[in-house]
Amino acid sequence: MKIFHLFTKILDFITKYLKVFIFLLVVGLIFTPKDDLPKQDANVARINLYGTILQSDTFLEELEKIEQNPKIQGILLVIDSPGGAIAPSVEISEAIKRIHTKIPVVAYAQGTMASGSYLAGVWADSIVANRGALLGSIGVIINGADISELAEKLGIKPQTLKAGIYKEAGTFMRKWNPQEEAMLKDLVEEQYKMFVQEVTLARKISLQEEPNFAQGRILSANNALKFKLIDKIGSLYYAQELLFIKANIQNPKWHKEEKDKIEIYLEKIFGDNIALGVQNGIALALEQLSKIWLKGN
Repeated sequence: MKIFHLFTKILDFITKYLKVFIFLLVVGLIFTPKDDLPKQDANVARINLYGTILQSDTFLEELEKIEQNPKIQGILLVIDSPGGAIAPSVEISEAIKRIHTKIPVVAYAQGTMASGSYLAGVWADSIVANRGALLGSIGVIINGADISELAEKLGIKPQTLKAGIYKEAGTFMRKWNPQEEAMLKDLVEEQYKMFVQEVTLARKISLQEEPNFAQGRILSANNALKFKLIDKIGSLYYAQELLFIKANIQNPKWHKEEKDKIEIYLEKIFGDNIALGVQNGIALALEQLSKIWLKGN
């Protein structure tokens, strides 16, 4: 009965606060001023590449909208990402490579511009880095594990049907055999060479310098400048001013991503980081639920 009582309390709590939240949204939609809508005469745009790169669709969609705006004369690409999957990183890199032939793109390493995120921004016309930024990590890795001993202790016995001697390569249920390990190593080496070649072409660096700027090294802003991975150490303000110069923009007007009124109102409640606001909301809900639980017991 206690569990049923607690479940009822939880439903009552959700229903109560959901109504309040919907009411606030409606009020916000009614009174949201028109000034919150994006300006149509913008001539410069900022796009952010934050967090682990697991897919490229969202970023590319936003970039395409900017690219299709004929009034945009320059793009500021702000990066704070440890990298991620190689395929989406390549897709973003190719998009920047294409766009920078039309309008200037300045990349700003705000915190971390490493591995896949460095590849993503390598074709910018100029790369400016925060003096505390971490850069480079030019390398490729495949992680794996061998949990066969643990599985045996738990009484787990894997069964596999396969066609092709390499089809099970990378399995974590046993140690990789020599053929699988050699195949995976060749794959890593091939992608590493592609990564290094892209960097040398984009940054006009001699391949002879590869041991210094690559090999997975994580570099400070000073060393990244020394090995020509970046063009300048500076602030976000400096990166913006550099973009204005390159794009010959005298009166910069920033493009704002088009958002519906609900999203605008959510940002007014939670700030620019809606996800953080949702997190705080969940934390509040959990706190209230814990109080209900303690009271019920």
